Amino acid sequence: MKFKYILSALTILTISLSSCKKHLDLLDPQGLEPGTALSGDVNIKKVLQGGYDAMSVGNLYGGNIQLLSDLLASDGEVNWVGTFNTYREVWGKNIITTNGLVTGMWTGAYNVINVANSVIDSVGGVVAADRNRVEGEALFLRALMHFELVRFFARDYSVNAGGNPGVPILKIPTYALPEVTKPARNTVAEVYASVIEDLVKAEGLLPASNGVFATKAAAAAILSRVYLQKRDYASARDAANRGIISATGAGKGLLSSFMANFNQAANTNEDILAMQVSDQDGTNGLQTFYSVDIFGGRDGDIEVNTKHLNLYETGDLRKSSTNNPSAANQFAFNTAFYVKYSAARTTKWRDLYKNVKVIRLAELYLTRAEANYRLGTSTGDSPLNDINKIHSTSRTGLLPYATITSVNQIYLERRRELAFEGFGIHDARRFDRLIDGDSPNENEFVFPIPFRELNANPSLTQNDGY
Repeated sequence: MKFKYILSALTILTISLSSCKKHLDLLDPQGLEPGTALSGDVNIKKVLQGGYDAMSVGNLYGGNIQLLSDLLASDGEVNWVGTFNTYREVWGKNIITTNGLVTGMWTGAYNVINVANSVIDSVGGVVAADRNRVEGEALFLRALMHFELVRFFARDYSVNAGGNPGVPILKIPTYALPEVTKPARNTVAEVYASVIEDLVKAEGLLPASNGVFATKAAAAAILSRVYLQKRDYASARDAANRGIISATGAGKGLLSSFMANFNQAANTNEDILAMQVSDQDGTNGLQTFYSVDIFGGRDGDIEVNTKHLNLYETGDLRKSSTNNPSAANQFAFNTAFYVKYSAARTTKWRDLYKNVKVIRLAELYLTRAEANYRLGTSTGDSPLNDINKIHSTSRTGLLPYATITSVNQIYLERRRELAFEGFGIHDARRFDRLIDGDSPNENEFVFPIPFRELNANPSLTQNDGY
């Protein structure tokens, strides 16, 4: 699938033109009025596709949402050795308010939100048979972007019970400059409530199967993330359980080989949502910065240090099985790390033009296990059985666990399984794991409100420490 239609923050950019028009009468596809671009079933669906395309850019799920989370949580496990100072600022927790990555994430996310709002506003023009699905997808996109914004640009929900400044909630589309508003920041709790409301409705509207687009399982999976970050473990457990039931009912399942999940041009059976990348469309910024020159990367801007490698048990297939830098063994194609000279790199993002993971089924088993363990319940399955689905011999080369002795054991399994997939800072906050000796809930782990946004909108306030 290739995404070709994008809606900007202020104007609809694309539309399919009728072939019966005279060539000289064709309208500029980059300058159509919203009423034209959102007129009818076909065009609204194309605009919705544009929302996915806008979400797959490098500043969002094309790489930076995942990469910046893990750089923030580095704690000596990874080094940024690249030349881009914007990434170095994030890795060093010394971010300036004009950092282009931070600004790009903010503007990119609100662009997607505006696309979603435009589709929701026009959903009555979709044919009745598809209307629920289209609305559900738009609600999903809107919720997902608000959630990422509040996680990066605000203090964690656990701080002050969500009473700190969050990000503006936008639910009305903007089609032209005169319509631009200057909203203040909603509280963290208000943003979470809005995200949950959208996702609950989306889960009810979305189908179990939907190609590479959002499904019922995807909505439940993101709900489980939201509830887990909020420390609402009962709701996180139940959402993860619904997601597992929906995904497996649609034929999804864990892959027997862990590394078979990665460097794939098409979604695997374990993927619940992935950004589609090809040599014609899509961005995989993770490959750009994690991989090395012979695979089309930048020679490995991110080194994986011994401190991270030591998280894995001996023989764990999620870790490289060789430290031999010879030509024959320099790159381990079927394991999680390869070694070049003296520094390790992850091979999760080794190859060009491969899809970027957003949700894998493995995450839902880990979430259900953690929530059940914390609550002393066994909804769906026991924590031990769920963890052993991830820790199975075929996936990891290790023997199953005999028992789960603490929630930190489950957290360690999350860190091994989901490494370099964007969970770093968010999970560190939930477990209050010190990073470079500091709590991950300190000011330097929260992104600044971009300088340009403060200048344009006097209703916004800056985060503490900037």
